[in-house]
Amino acid sequence: MNKSAPVLHLSHIARSFGKGDTKVEVLRDASLTIGAGEIVALLGPSGSGKSTLLHIAGLLDAPTSGMIEIDGRNASRMTDAGRTKLRRETIGFVYQAHLLLPDFSALENVILPQLIAGASVKDARVCAAELLDAVGLAHRLNHRPGQLSGGEQQRAAIARALANRPKLLLADEPTGNLDPYTAAHVFQTLLGIVRQTGLGMLIATHNPDLAAQMDRRLTVHDGTI
Repeated sequence: MNKSAPVLHLSHIARSFGKGDTKVEVLRDASLTIGAGEIVALLGPSGSGKSTLLHIAGLLDAPTSGMIEIDGRNASRMTDAGRTKLRRETIGFVYQAHLLLPDFSALENVILPQLIAGASVKDARVCAAELLDAVGLAHRLNHRPGQLSGGEQQRAAIARALANRPKLLLADEPTGNLDPYTAAHVFQTLLGIVRQTGLGMLIATHNPDLAAQMDRRLTVHDGTI
């Protein structure tokens, strides 16, 4: 594991909502660094700010103050277009709900983000098939989400998150909707791919058994880490 090249650096992140008497400080001084090839668990009770922190790390939300660096680039100083481009090129997301497009096959769901990023249909199809094979879905390429089990849907979502070869993978309770056996299998698939590719990964989870398998465990408490 090479931790010499940080893929994510958050420095003194604050995020508040509302104004005056209704102002709520969800994050007030949160900092973290994740290196290439490092898998980090983000722990904390519901409402502690884990999802808010992930959204900020993924450039889906802007902090009230603080600095965000992704793959060595200061996203805090970028335009909206610049952040969108950086997010598309360097970040993959896996959510608790798979969020696959129901009218498209597993293969098409993994092809689409590549086409948006500018890949050719031919290259996107080859890459999608390889990724779905890597997560054990080579025999389910042409099945729509409704024809897949919960575990298969989440494995397809993992393949989609990896479609544009990100440097950073962010996951928000990626096995939270699965039974314990399926959750363990999906999680091992995810860990294996991350270990093999050298991604940096931050996973928000309530599961201490899953967190124990990661390189580090960080806890969000009182707006800090």
